[in-house]
Amino acid sequence: MATVVQGELTSRTTSVVQLRGVTRTFGRRRVLKGVDLDIAPGEFVALLGASGSGKSTLLRIVAGLDREAGGIKTVPPRRAVVYQEHRLLPWKRVWRNVAIGLPRAERRSAALAALAEVDLAARADAWPLTLSGGEAQRAALARALVRQPELMLLDEPFAALDALTRRKVHRLVAALCAEHQPAVLLVTHDVDEAVMLADRVLILERGRLAYEAVVDLPRPRDSDSARFAELRRALLSRLGVDLTNPQTSPRASERKREQ
Repeated sequence: MATVVQGELTSRTTSVVQLRGVTRTFGRRRVLKGVDLDIAPGEFVALLGASGSGKSTLLRIVAGLDREAGGIKTVPPRRAVVYQEHRLLPWKRVWRNVAIGLPRAERRSAALAALAEVDLAARADAWPLTLSGGEAQRAALARALVRQPELMLLDEPFAALDALTRRKVHRLVAALCAEHQPAVLLVTHDVDEAVMLADRVLILERGRLAYEAVVDLPRPRDSDSARFAELRRALLSRLGVDLTNPQTSPRASERKREQ
């Protein structure tokens, strides 16, 4: 059953990520105003919010890339980040991009194993510029997974993909996370994507985590099911989307991305 819990956010006694009272200020603008967040081992959490609400700022803090934030932050040492841009180095072949930072003795074998998991073994010796958008993002996923992270951070990694490729990569990510069991924090603007992938969906409002939806749906998930639609409506309503206006519907947004 899909349920939405509003109010005090769920607390977990065993957490890979634990944030308490996290704040971040840029000049006179206070973007984060005391964020509390727990992510359990193997849990997939999606973070939604309006543009400029601080979603990517929070992800950078969890990733350890922003040292200016206040509050208490406990995160695991083994972390990996996948961004909207694949950030592959064009002068290195695909397998060498995946193997960056690995011990020399195991670089190629580990990279090939990770590429096989994302169905890119045949492109291991290709140059990044010859990859399609979906292949490049799969290579970025392989680069993250090869490090066996306890925590994987996804910063809108599917936003630039066409709708069909995005659905394929969603299925791949769900399967890889089920296999490797990292804790995951996904930042996204796509409500359907959040419900399709996450165990919990959080909404960041006015610098605080203000809303939580627990996604209790079987996997693989059916986006046409009544329960999926119920949860989607609840999240869109909280985000201020007018569901009576077809131009603001998730399907309309998807069509615009495809054009």
